[in-house]
Amino acid sequence: MTEPEFIPADSDPASRQPDKTRNLAVVVYILQALSFFVGGITGLVGVIINYVKLEDVRNTWVERHFRWQIRTFWIGVLWTVIGIVTTPLIIGWFILLGISIWIIYRIVKGALALNDGKAPS
Repeated sequence: MTEPEFIPADSDPASRQPDKTRNLAVVVYILQALSFFVGGITGLVGVIINYVKLEDVRNTWVERHFRWQIRTFWIGVLWTVIGIVTTPLIIGWFILLGISIWIIYRIVKGALALNDGKAPS
């Protein structure tokens, strides 16, 4: 049986530090996902975090995630309002179903891209 290869730890302690802005993006994706269960309030908290910390992520790869999350929130709000207003016409239920699927898709796609260290596309 062979011994596993020993790989020394990185000598630069700064590179081992977690990326705080990446962690914020993770938190916002989680808040967006939780918004389905708590009436959207956590989605609002998430977008506030995005706007407050946007300057901290300016010109980094995480900025694309923040903009992706902000866009997801506002387009979601717009179509949710349209869906609620049109529910008496029955089409609103389909709009709400469609926007729910779209938001879930955006959260999953963005979170997977973040996990891979890439910008969402």
